[in-house]
Amino acid sequence: MKTFTRLLATHLVALVGLLGFANVPAADLSGAHDFDFEFGDWTVHHRLKRATGEWYEMEGTANTRPVLNGLGNVEDNIFHRPEGESRGLALRTYDPATGTWAIWWVDSRTPHGAMDPPVVGKFENGVGNFYADGDINGKTVRTRYTWSRITKDSARWEQALSYDAGKTWDTNWVMDFRRVK
Repeated sequence: MKTFTRLLATHLVALVGLLGFANVPAADLSGAHDFDFEFGDWTVHHRLKRATGEWYEMEGTANTRPVLNGLGNVEDNIFHRPEGESRGLALRTYDPATGTWAIWWVDSRTPHGAMDPPVVGKFENGVGNFYADGDINGKTVRTRYTWSRITKDSARWEQALSYDAGKTWDTNWVMDFRRVK
């Protein structure tokens, strides 16, 4: 019986390691459910700033679902742009070791384009801020995504850029989410 018990214990430890649970301390999962509010279907009102500084508005929809056993999610967007419909996808993953989320963006208008570095951050006091450093037209830029005004039926997402290492920010995209009933 000792041999069987020892063998069973060895296989359970190996299985836990293969599934990745051994590296996921429960205390580090406190932020793993930060995006659960977004699961489901949404209508989305967009305000975007053109390069000229003028704002335009459009409507859209979004659907968000969990992946990676809850340590990630995918947000699939449809945009009703003035020049025609397009799609975008946000992929988010949670790292229990750092307690942070990474967010990547894919645009259907350039589906094979180079992916920007992910914005990385977390929620504090009900507001999520996520940052990345990159390059736009040869200029160093810091990007910030902010999630705020979160309720069971609504949320706001904003994108802002900074060309002075975060001293000042220029918001260029706002998305107001309303849950589809």
